[in-house]
Amino acid sequence: MQTKEQILKQYWGYASFKGDQAAIIQSVLDGKDTVALLPTGGGKSICFQIPALMQKGVCLVISPLIALMKDQVENLQKRNIPAIALVSGMSYYELTTVLKRAVQDEYRFIYLSPERVETNLFQEYLAQLNVNSIAIDEAHCVSQWGYDFRPPYLRIANLRNSLPNTPFIALTASATTLVQKDIVDKLQLKQPNIYHSSFEKPNLSYSVFKIDSKINKALQILQNVAGSSIVYCSNRKETKRIALLLQQHGFSADFYHAGLTQAERSAKQTAWIENKTRIIVCTNAFGMGIDKPDVRTVIHLSLPDCIENYYQEAGRAGRDGNRAYAVLLYQPTDIATLQLLPQEKFPTYEVIKQVYQSIANYLQIPIGIGEGKYYDFNLIEFCNNFKLNFHVVMSVLKILEQQGHLAFNENIFLPSQVEFTTDKYTINNVENVYPNVDATMKALLRTYEGIFEHRVSINEKLLAKVAKLPYEKIYADLKILHSYGIIEYWPQKETPQIYFLVNRAPAEHLYFNTSIYNTRKQLYVQRIAAMVDNIEQTNICRSKFISTYFDDNTVKDCGICDNCLAKKQLELSTIEFANIQEKILNAISISGINIKALQQNLKNIPKEKLQQVLEFLINENYLSMNTIGLINKKN
Repeated sequence: MQTKEQILKQYWGYASFKGDQAAIIQSVLDGKDTVALLPTGGGKSICFQIPALMQKGVCLVISPLIALMKDQVENLQKRNIPAIALVSGMSYYELTTVLKRAVQDEYRFIYLSPERVETNLFQEYLAQLNVNSIAIDEAHCVSQWGYDFRPPYLRIANLRNSLPNTPFIALTASATTLVQKDIVDKLQLKQPNIYHSSFEKPNLSYSVFKIDSKINKALQILQNVAGSSIVYCSNRKETKRIALLLQQHGFSADFYHAGLTQAERSAKQTAWIENKTRIIVCTNAFGMGIDKPDVRTVIHLSLPDCIENYYQEAGRAGRDGNRAYAVLLYQPTDIATLQLLPQEKFPTYEVIKQVYQSIANYLQIPIGIGEGKYYDFNLIEFCNNFKLNFHVVMSVLKILEQQGHLAFNENIFLPSQVEFTTDKYTINNVENVYPNVDATMKALLRTYEGIFEHRVSINEKLLAKVAKLPYEKIYADLKILHSYGIIEYWPQKETPQIYFLVNRAPAEHLYFNTSIYNTRKQLYVQRIAAMVDNIEQTNICRSKFISTYFDDNTVKDCGICDNCLAKKQLELSTIEFANIQEKILNAISISGINIKALQQNLKNIPKEKLQQVLEFLINENYLSMNTIGLINKKN
C-alpha cells in the first residue's frame, strides 16, 4: 500500500504536508471521529481525500453547495480519481445508475447534499455501499448558533444508525468555540480528535481605510499591486457598475453574481482562474471552493456582516504564500447601515407571517398541501407583485428554512432532459418519415445509454459535436421531435425554486420557535459588533484580532497590517524614516528593481525597517509592484 506522502506526491504534486494535515489524515485512518479547523486555503480537502484513497471503498462527502461539489469533483476527475456528485436535476434513472456503479466500487468519492442523504432512494442503496469515511464539509452549518446554520445538517448524525463504525471527519475554516462544541454535539462525534490550526496568515496584510471615494482608492491599489484580484460589492447592480468603471480605467475586469446563468458564471470564473480576466468584481456568491493560489489583492467595497465571512473572503488572497493584501474600504454611513442589519435579517413575526402568506398566494398553494413539492419561484416578480423588500424576503426565506417550513434554492440548475414517448418502430422509421431530424435522433441514441427506456439528462452542445451540427439546429430538432410526439423534451432551466418541507400552514398559526429565534438574533448583533470593532480599532494587530475572535490566542503581531505598520512608524524617528525613504527611491532605477536586489543593495538597513518604509511607500502611491518588482512612480 502507498503511504500518504506517496499519494500526496502522485496526485497533488506536493513533497510534504503542511500544518496538521498529516496528523488529521492519520486520525481518520485510525478510524477516529475527527474535527479539522483549518484556515481558508489550508488544504482541508486533502485531509479526507488522502485517507479515503488509502482504503478500499468510497468516501461520502456532504456539502451544502452544488457549485462547491462540482468544483471538487472536477478537480478530482482531472487527477484521474473517480468521483461523482448527486445533484438536483438528475433523473431517477441517472441516480440509480450512479448508485449501482457506486455499489460496484466504481467511485472513490460521492458528493451529496444533506437533503439527498435523507431520500428513500439513497437510503435504499446506502447499506450496499462500502463506505470508508464520511466527510462533512462546511461543518459550521450544523450549528444553530453559527453564522450559516442549515437545518438539514442536524440530521446528518442519522447516518450513525446505518454506519455506526464509520469515522466522521468534520471540516470548517471558521468556527468559534461555541460552534465547535455544537459541531461535536450535533454530529454525535465519539471522543473526536480535534485539530486547531492557527488562524494566522503571515503573508497577508490586512488594511482598513476610512475614505471619501472608495473607487479612487481601489484604482490606486490595483495600480500599485499587480496580479489577480477580487473586489467584493454589496449587490448585483454594483458589481456591474464597478466592473465597467475598472474597464474604463484600462483594467481587465468582469462582474459575477448569483443572478447570472450557470453558463455565464462558469465562463466568467474560468476566464479569471486562467488569468484572462485580471479582476473579478462580485457579490459574496463568488469564491467558495475556488482554488486559485495567486490572488494578490482582495478589496472589500462593502462591509461583511461578520468576522467569519470577512476571514473567508479576505483569505482568498495569497494562498501561494507570497505577499498579498486584504483591503477594506468604508465610509461612516456604512457602519450605520451595518448596525441596522439585525432589523432586516430578523424581521418581526408579523412580517414573517405576511411574507409566508404572500408566498402561498403567489404559488397558489391551499392550506394542508405542498409537502415534498418543488415550485418555481421568480423572486423579483414576487417582490414586485406583493410590494415587498427584496432583502427582507431573502431573510424570511432563510428563517422559514431554519424553522423547518421550506427550503429556497436561488441557484437551482435543471439540465435539459429527454424521454421517448413512442415505440421502436416509429423511431426506426424517422429517417424515412422525418429525414430533416434524423441526424439529431441518431446522435441521441448513440450518445445516451438507456435513453429509449428512461428519461435522461442531455447536453445539446455535446449532441451538436457528435452530430457535427450547429447547436441551434440540435435545439430546433429536439423541439420538432417533441411536437411530433416522438420525445418529451424539457429544455435546461435555471429558475429559483421553493421546496415545501411540510404542508402549507395557515399563516396565523405558523409554527415558530421564538426563543431560538431571539437567541440567534442576539448572536448576530454580537457578530456585527465584533466586525465594527475590527474596522474601527487602530491599536491592535488585525491578524491577532481576527485570530482572537476564533479563540486562537497564540498569534503574535503580524508586522504588516496597517495597525502594525503605523505602530512601527512611530518607532522610527522622522529623520531615520526620511533617510531610508531617500535611499530606497534612489536605489530604484526607471526600469524598476526586484525586492531581493533592493535588499542586497541596502543590506546595511535592518530588514524590518526597510520593509516598514517599503509598505508605507506602496500604500502612499510612491511605489508600485509589477512582474519586474518595484517601480518608482515619481520617476
